[in-house]
Amino acid sequence: QVQLVESGGGLVQAGGSLRLSCAPSGSIFSVNAMGWYRQAPGKQRELVATITSGGTTNYADSVKGRFTISRDYAKNTVYLQMNSLKPEDTAVYYCNADLSLSSWSAHLYNYWGQGTQVTVSS
Repeated sequence: QVQLVESGGGLVQAGGSLRLSCAPSGSIFSVNAMGWYRQAPGKQRELVATITSGGTTNYADSVKGRFTISRDYAKNTVYLQMNSLKPEDTAVYYCNADLSLSSWSAHLYNYWGQGTQVTVSS
């Protein structure tokens, strides 16, 4: 069974840094676009950053200049480097990816990770 496995969340003081990682587990053929989303208590899930298979990135205005999304193609892993963290960055962060599960089908399946908590104290 294919899953997205996240790691790297935790508690950090304002101004600190964290790095999140996410990779698929199970049998897949390839990974297309990947991204990070977050959901704070009482709020809707929102986009944080995405990266295409070609490496094109997109960021929410609120994290531009502070967060960097990158990927290791050999490991099928996406990272989110978060610097200058603010209390308003506190949320559950979710990994998202479009996966191809077989070489004989171009269909992409969208997966979500289980979420990892990031808490920034003031």
